[in-house]
Amino acid sequence: MRQSLVDMTTMFSLLEMQPAIQSLPGVPQLLLTPQTATVTFEDVEFGYSSERPILNGLSFSVAAGSKLAIVGGSGSGKSTIVRLLYRFYDPLAGRVLVNGQDIRNVNLDSLRNNVGVIPQDSVLFHSDIYHNISYGKLSAPPERVYAAAQMADIHDSIVSWPQGYQTPVGERGLKLSGGEKQRISIARAFMKDPSILVYDEATSSLDSITEQKILAALDRVTQNRTTIMIAHRLSTVIDADEILVLEEGKVAERGTHAHLLANVNSLYAQLWHKQHEAALTHTTNTTTLV
Repeated sequence: MRQSLVDMTTMFSLLEMQPAIQSLPGVPQLLLTPQTATVTFEDVEFGYSSERPILNGLSFSVAAGSKLAIVGGSGSGKSTIVRLLYRFYDPLAGRVLVNGQDIRNVNLDSLRNNVGVIPQDSVLFHSDIYHNISYGKLSAPPERVYAAAQMADIHDSIVSWPQGYQTPVGERGLKLSGGEKQRISIARAFMKDPSILVYDEATSSLDSITEQKILAALDRVTQNRTTIMIAHRLSTVIDADEILVLEEGKVAERGTHAHLLANVNSLYAQLWHKQHEAALTHTTNTTTLV
């Protein structure tokens, strides 16, 4: 009881805090459809502190219904783009536009309802599988939850478990594998049915076989949606309509996979060859040990 009282005090203290990012009074709702879901960054500058800028005049556009991939080294600003689009932060300079509207001048909830994020680390609640999937849209009927699980290629696994959809996932999903947690994230995104889908390095810690299964599920979910893929493994973005290579917070190179790889001196080509050399070395070492 004493611990519960302490937790309640902390909870009420949090509820009294005012977030730094809020909707301006009287701003309109963001009305968006898959056919109008364009995303534009115009000369965006941002840094979490004044001493360390992350984005330096970043500019790019994503056409409605197309797939854009963003790659680059660690610290190049890939994940920061996701946080700015979801409006966890506002740019220090420049604008972020969705359907031609500055996201600072639209209702915050309407913006976030139209953007779905499949994160690198899937956060699950200490509840059952059904609740964790339906969290994407709590008012949805059971049939939609089952359809989302099928779309994410996890329904057959769930129904084979003794408790089915009532299977508890454990604290932060510790009873599930990495691939199963990612499939639940994909199912959540399908439940939300957003016009814009952001995929933030969600397979970087998975094995290649599981990664391919999840990418196949993603292909089904992203049909006819504006998709932004933040990628570490370049092999996951070869089918993107356009690939941006970030360096020092700017677009260093852009083009399709074939176009960027054709220039042997490009940064993208160097990253591609380094990743394949590392994979080949790992395979050789494993074979030697066996």
